[in-house]
Amino acid sequence: GIADLSVLRAVELTPRHAFVPTGVRHRAYEDAALPIGNGQTISQPSQHARYLEVLRLSGRERVLEIGTGSGYQTVLLSHLVSQVFSVERIPALLQTAREVIQRLGVKNVSLLLGDGTVGWRDYAPYDAILVSAAGPDVPTPLLEQLAPGGRLLVPVARGDGQVLRMYRRTEAGIEASELGAVRFVPL
Repeated sequence: GIADLSVLRAVELTPRHAFVPTGVRHRAYEDAALPIGNGQTISQPSQHARYLEVLRLSGRERVLEIGTGSGYQTVLLSHLVSQVFSVERIPALLQTAREVIQRLGVKNVSLLLGDGTVGWRDYAPYDAILVSAAGPDVPTPLLEQLAPGGRLLVPVARGDGQVLRMYRRTEAGIEASELGAVRFVPL
């Protein structure tokens, strides 16, 4: 169901098997979430593609990713935008992602170990912010780091489930919309 050719190209160019542990590597190309250690998962490829397609990236954006995880979505983004800034809170995941990203020769990615709920102010504002974990609400610092016209895509806990929300910075302020049910690890 993905129609954006640039997103499909990014998926084609990114070897998902490089981002999963050897014990589940044989399942790397299934459309399924897989464990990556430290209680975290790599989302299913269709979820990544949907996430990226809804942002309608042009290739010129500076993007903040909250939750580097395996680095898979980070590399997908690297094919779609001019610069990716990614924050991860788990040192072991960040180190593994850094090694894979370097091995693949990706140059337009900067990584930070830290609390993603505060964003990465040094390089703000961002044209797009993607959050790869669900919280009870949208962290205010992320909204503050959106550029004019910028979009923030974030899963938010609601009841027993989660909903994907898109926030846009307009001249009138922040506009919000819901894009449907999702399932992510906790923020």
